[in-house]
Order: sequence, then C-alpha cells, then structure tokens
Amino acid sequence: MVLKLYGVSYASGGTGLVAMVLAEKQVPFELVPIDIDNGEQKRPDHVAKNPFGQVPVIDDDGFVLYEGRAICRYLAEKYADQGAPLIPGNLRDKALFEQAASVEYSNFFPQVVKVAMESVIKKDQGLPVDETVLGEELVKLSAVLDEFTLADLFHLCFAPSGIRQGGPDFIAGRGPNVTRWWSEITSRPTWVKLWEEGIKSIGV
Repeated sequence: MVLKLYGVSYASGGTGLVAMVLAEKQVPFELVPIDIDNGEQKRPDHVAKNPFGQVPVIDDDGFVLYEGRAICRYLAEKYADQGAPLIPGNLRDKALFEQAASVEYSNFFPQVVKVAMESVIKKDQGLPVDETVLGEELVKLSAVLDEFTLADLFHLCFAPSGIRQGGPDFIAGRGPNVTRWWSEITSRPTWVKLWEEGIKSIGV
C-alpha cells in the first residue's frame, strides 16, 4: 500500500515540509487533498486521523501519524538508507541536529508564523495589514535569523512566504552565513519543484 499524505496541495506549512522529505527520500506517495479553506480538516473522518483537526497526516500502510515534524523524523529514520541523509547517525551529530531543531521550533518558527499571519494570510483574506505590527515582527525575526548558520529543513515550513515580506535585501542583510544557509535550502531541486508546481502524488 502506497503511503498517503493528507494535506494541502501547495508547498507551505507542514504539508510542504513532509512532501519535501518524501521527495528527498524518493518515497512514492499519494496526496489526498484536504480543503482547509472550507474546513474539510474538521470533518469527523479527518478528525479520526488527527484529533486536532489539522494537516498534515500520513497513513503508512495503516500506521497513521500526524504533526509535521514527527512525520518528518519518522520518514527520515524509516528511509535512512535511501535518498538524502537527513538525520545523522553519530550520537553527537544527532544531538546537535536535535539542538538545531529545537531552536528552530522554539525561536524561529513562532516569529515566522507571526509575520505570515500579519502579511500573507491577511492579504489572502482581504483583511487590512497592520504595518506597525508587521514591522515589529520583522525586526524580531531579523534578530532570530542572525543566530542560525545550519541548513535545517524545518525552516521551510513557513519561512519562504514569511521572509519574503521583508523585501529582496532581507536575507542579504543578515550576513554571509545566513545568506549561504538560505541559498542552500531554497535552491535544492526538490524544494524548487515543490514551490513551483505544488504538491502532487508521485510514483503511484
């Protein structure tokens, strides 16, 4: 049975993150589109898979798992011997990976979400953007970005849409390590393809 990915069809949020890991690991999967704009994620059949009524969710031959980062870790461990090595095997290197992942989730992710909520999501919904709030959140995000030097796929969850609001010089002004980091993760062929074409079933 081919793995099923329940989520949105565009490369953003947790679904985009899981789709990139699947692509990096060359794992066939079937996308089961969930129309979150119309609340399909809150329907009883989906809530039975994720009690919080959210996406993404995977069904791997009867094993149902939700929460994007947990799914990514599961896939990276299950398919450790194929595709790109996403989680180090060495104990100390793995500890550093978990450290970076924790920093991303605790410090980077909350700021990116705030920027995306105030700019991208409000614009999509036709709501006025509070430029003062947006400016304040971009300053906070700028300070957080200066702390990162490692390429970490978890940063791709909301970063492309959130950081874009800072203008073309936003990343360039963060310093050489951040510029290199951003260029490396956003130029990977798997991400470019997902960003340009959206998420589609592969190998089925």
